[in-house]
Amino acid sequence: MKQLLLSLALAGLATTANATCYADYKATMDNPLRLHYGVIELPDSACSVGAAAPVIAGRLSGGWQLLEVMSVFDETGLASRRDRAGQYYLRF
Repeated sequence: MKQLLLSLALAGLATTANATCYADYKATMDNPLRLHYGVIELPDSACSVGAAAPVIAGRLSGGWQLLEVMSVFDETGLASRRDRAGQYYLRF
């Protein structure tokens, strides 16, 4: 019985550890002024709005600068954001 409970507990921890974290954000570029909304995958260590900001800012390239991290969510929030993010869906 102990072995079964231990196995179930370890399986639960493995599932939690594999939960993927995402954020949606707004970014800007100057000359000419451009804006975009995007969705990005984050490491588990950056799964809060505050922790996500430096990670996202560091990944943006091509002159894009982070304006705002809007929210952090799991894979259940991906489908509803895909169309809105367009070419910036999981780009960076």
